[in-house]
Amino acid sequence: MTIKLRSMIINDLKKYEEMNHPDRLFHEFNGPYFKRESLEELQDRIKRMYNVFNSGKPVKNHCKMIVDGSNDDLIGEVSWHWKSEETKWLEIGVVIFNETYWGRGIGYQAMSLWIDHVFTIFPDLVRIGLTTWSGNERMIKLSENLGMRQEACFRMARIYNGEYYDSVSYGILKSEWSMSR
Repeated sequence: MTIKLRSMIINDLKKYEEMNHPDRLFHEFNGPYFKRESLEELQDRIKRMYNVFNSGKPVKNHCKMIVDGSNDDLIGEVSWHWKSEETKWLEIGVVIFNETYWGRGIGYQAMSLWIDHVFTIFPDLVRIGLTTWSGNERMIKLSENLGMRQEACFRMARIYNGEYYDSVSYGILKSEWSMSR
């Protein structure tokens, strides 16, 4: 299966709301130790996004939608945020909302495209990081398959369902990524 990354469009919002419903399974892996957005909060966020679209401004500038290359079906999203703009260090992430697409290598495809894109739009960027938790074994495996190195492990830093988990950080330098391509 081929995927593509693209900007969010207003026609995505209904599907995006459905895919982000608080009962979706991905929430059990994507930072489940943080407060989960309620359905009402999600609906309010979607309304604000409609308003931004209707004002002509871009929505979710730090994200791209992951879509099926054959039918444009919404699968997930990739994102970035500054960890330290002064030292040119970004953190990236990926979420596959639609669990029917899990286990197909889509996360790897999406993150490879995303890392290429991020290093291209920020030519002075030195490094990219990714932080997950020890309960998300798929994200750990994905990070390693991308050639990222584990750089930090904060032991017993996350609590989920009454159990402690580690916070695990990975990173890759631009020079390392370029050599692996």
